[in-house]
Amino acid sequence: MLTPHYRVPSLLVLLGPILMAVSRAAMDSQALYELEKEPGYWDEQARATLDAALKLRPREHQAKNIILFLGDGMGVSTVSAARILRGQMDGGSGEETVLAMDTFPYVALSKTYSVDKQVADSASTATAYHCGVKANAKTVGLSAKAVAFECNTTFGNEVYSVLRRAKAQGKSVGIVTTTRVQHASPAAAYAHSVSRSWYSDADLPSSAREHGCVDIATQLVTNVDIDVILGGGRMYMTPKGTPDPEYPTSNSRKGERKDKRNLIDVWLKAKPNKISRYVWHRKEFDEINVKNTDRLMGLFEPKDMRFEVFRNSTRDPSIVEMTEKAIQILKKNPKGYFLFVEDEWRIDHGHHDGIAKLALTEAVMFDRAIQRAAQLTREPDTLTVVTADHSHVFTFGGNTPRGNPIFGLAPKKADDKMPFTSILYANGPGYIHINGTRENITLVDYYDEEYMQQAAVPLDAETHGGEDVAIYAKGPMAHLFHGVKEQNYVAHVMAYAACLEPYTNCPPHLHHHSHSSSDCVNPPSSLLFFVLSLLLLFR
Repeated sequence: MLTPHYRVPSLLVLLGPILMAVSRAAMDSQALYELEKEPGYWDEQARATLDAALKLRPREHQAKNIILFLGDGMGVSTVSAARILRGQMDGGSGEETVLAMDTFPYVALSKTYSVDKQVADSASTATAYHCGVKANAKTVGLSAKAVAFECNTTFGNEVYSVLRRAKAQGKSVGIVTTTRVQHASPAAAYAHSVSRSWYSDADLPSSAREHGCVDIATQLVTNVDIDVILGGGRMYMTPKGTPDPEYPTSNSRKGERKDKRNLIDVWLKAKPNKISRYVWHRKEFDEINVKNTDRLMGLFEPKDMRFEVFRNSTRDPSIVEMTEKAIQILKKNPKGYFLFVEDEWRIDHGHHDGIAKLALTEAVMFDRAIQRAAQLTREPDTLTVVTADHSHVFTFGGNTPRGNPIFGLAPKKADDKMPFTSILYANGPGYIHINGTRENITLVDYYDEEYMQQAAVPLDAETHGGEDVAIYAKGPMAHLFHGVKEQNYVAHVMAYAACLEPYTNCPPHLHHHSHSSSDCVNPPSSLLFFVLSLLLLFR
């Protein structure tokens, strides 16, 4: 056991690489460039990083809490570009920036293919990381024995998520998403459906209804008692023709349920012995007292929530604010909690639209949610995992110089004598040819929020990518994320770390009365970000 005299030096050694990175960010670009010319600069940085790595010790005890952050479509190229964007938004050159997820000590790669697809969709991948088994495209919460859209293959093929298993053992559970809460990624945490698109009963074919299949919105409020539900998706919860409270004159945003049920009321009344709240507006959300609120449902849009750059901050909370509120409510349970936080609509759909600025801005906001969660949790008792379900055919390159604006031009013209942006897509709606040649982008504003980057192959929507995605982890049993793993492995590590079914031979509980060396050299992330924030004030 280390004495208090040695804890501070060990902590400072661990913080060294991060402090150096912050210091680099605080410099102007020219000063940083001059410093980087010196070999000693890189040697000292590497030595500090190596020293921190040598002192790193696994936390081999049971996790009280689990937070799974899912950046839908957040491939490695998206993370790298978002890192540069965040740094440039803060006034730096960008490349040296440290994202919140960059500070996680353990990193692995996840193979994202599904049972039937080389390049997977968000439904089958969600089943993998939530439920621990690989599945078929378009299906959620079902093994690969289930066939997409064939209702009678549902029954007997259900698989169960870590969220559901956590609830069964007395933990509180929550879902935060920037899309509709019935969308594929959150749906696999609570639903079993051969179609990811059966949001409400109005979406079910008559044959599926006759065979006993149930829509995803109904399963949201009946399958598992979910304590916190925050996102979009109001219209799937209310009877057909119900005016939307935010858009009362819009016919396209009215409730669509044919069974005339109000599922919001069903959820509110499900636990009469608990204090449950429903909100749809930012003002009501802000007024929620987390101390006397046991359960919270917030549905802020009829369908998906808006992109961050278009979000009305007076009406809709951000993913950072939703994450904060969810943790504050869930952490009151002495048995702990499981929280799923997803930025789906914004990252994934920004890429599908071929608009990189929308996707990368959302990735930066997602990282801020990760940073806020770190401030609200303790690393010794909380396993935090950040990953993606799949990548996109998104890339940036072109021999760009250091500090080149991430949405800017490559330094040289292409063989067709026209310029090109460093960010490009392999396919998608950005394929625009005029008189047999690609568009001259000097005639458009390629820094605009809705500028569509050029693509090599014409498609109505850009496609997912098939390469591996990263897994970042910190906290109890995080060291089990290493190497290259199948995507379903994510669920198994989370279940093992928290001693959830089917794992019974579990890690020991954390003994708070003693301090191991790992507690000394793995400082809580809240401290890391306190130091980061403090230093950034002087920029």
